[in-house]
Amino acid sequence: MKKVFHKGKTHVAIGLGIKACLEGYKVWFTTVPLLISRIKECRAEQTLRTFQNRFEKYDLVIADEIGYISFDKEGSKLLFTHLSLRAGRKSTIITTNLSFERWGEIFQDPVMTAAMIDRLTHQSYIVNMNGGSYRMKETKEWLQKQQLT
Repeated sequence: MKKVFHKGKTHVAIGLGIKACLEGYKVWFTTVPLLISRIKECRAEQTLRTFQNRFEKYDLVIADEIGYISFDKEGSKLLFTHLSLRAGRKSTIITTNLSFERWGEIFQDPVMTAAMIDRLTHQSYIVNMNGGSYRMKETKEWLQKQQLT
């Protein structure tokens, strides 16, 4: 049986994170919704400063899936603040299916959206991974096999 490994956005981000770990860097992988939830929890528990200090110490933060779930204005501000702490100082990988033109839909504030894009893209590499969904392709193949049996 032949195994085929597909490389999507998350897969590539994880691979880069693993490589960074092997080189001795401190890496943290999270999804954007989980990151926002964690920041809100820390604020409610009055441990936000401790979280910020830890967040700033990671050499690489991988924030997966920005745009799958929209968040409220408070979540937008908290995410903006935390990612801004890293801008120009530490590495951050963000994965998304949304073009920058659509980021206003998640941040719900055009000024904050522009500032976020500005900070994240300054001195950055943008990898545009166009193409069909591997999951959808595999699902279609599976469905075809099911119809044959």
